[in-house]
Amino acid sequence: MTTLTIAAAQFAPGDDPAANLETVRAAAVDAVARGARLLVTPEYTSYFTADIDDRFVAAAQPLDGSFVTGLRRIARSTGIALVVGVAEVGETPGRFRNTLVAIGADGSVLETYRKVHLYDAFGSRESDRIEAGDPAQLPVVEVDGVRVGLETCYDLRFPEVTRRLAATDTGAADVVVLPAEWVRGPGKEHHWRTLLTARAVENTVWVLGVGQAPPVGIGASLALDPTGTAVAALGAEPGLLVVTVDTAVTDRVRAVNPSLSLGRYAVVPRD
Repeated sequence: MTTLTIAAAQFAPGDDPAANLETVRAAAVDAVARGARLLVTPEYTSYFTADIDDRFVAAAQPLDGSFVTGLRRIARSTGIALVVGVAEVGETPGRFRNTLVAIGADGSVLETYRKVHLYDAFGSRESDRIEAGDPAQLPVVEVDGVRVGLETCYDLRFPEVTRRLAATDTGAADVVVLPAEWVRGPGKEHHWRTLLTARAVENTVWVLGVGQAPPVGIGASLALDPTGTAVAALGAEPGLLVVTVDTAVTDRVRAVNPSLSLGRYAVVPRD
C-alpha cells in the first residue's frame, strides 16, 4: 500500500505572471499545512486572458525563465512537488506551447508535457497560436512512490490519452492529474464530470481534474477513485481540494474489475 495526498488549487489566473506565481506560493503553503505532498494548479497558470492571441505568445517564457524558476523556488522552500500549467516559448514564430511542468519537492524539473490535443472546438482555435505536443509523449512522474500521469484539458475527450498513462505496459500511472481551463457553456460542466468519471472507471485509476475558476472556466475541480466515485469536489469558487490517493484501493478495484488486463487492443500514437 502506498498513499499520496494531493492538493488541487482552483483559481482564475490573470495576465500578471508575478501575481499568478504568488497565488501558487500561497496555495503551496496552504497545501503543506493540510498534509499534501503534491500541488496541482490549472492550465495556463502562468498567464491567461480570455482570448488565445498574440499576447500569449509575447508572455510565453522558456523553461529556465522567471516563472518556472519561481516555481522551483516555491517547491524547495515549501517542500512540496508541483504540477503547473505554463505558456512556454515555442519553436515556431507566432506560436507558443501549452505545457505542464512537474517539479519535485527539491526544486528539480521532473517532467514536461506539451498538450497534444489542441482545442479546435466549440468555436475556439488553439492551433492558430499553439504548437501541438508530440503524441508519443508518455508523461508519468513518481512522487513519494506514487506514479502520477499528466494530461491537459481537451486531452480528456480522447480516452486513448488516459489509457496509455494508466496501462501497466506503458505508463502504469496510479493517478492521472488533468489541469484544465474548461470553458463555460451549455452542457460543459456535464461533459467535464462525465468524462472525468469515465476515464476513472474504464481505467480503474484515480483521476484529479483541476479547473480554472470563473469567469471563463467552470471551476468544478473533482477527484475520483478507481470506481469512478467522487471523493472530493469544489464548486465554482476558488479553493483548495485535498485528496489522498491510496494504491490499496486501486488493487482492490482491479481484483474485482480487471478491465486493463483483459483489454484486447493496444493504443499507439497516430502521425
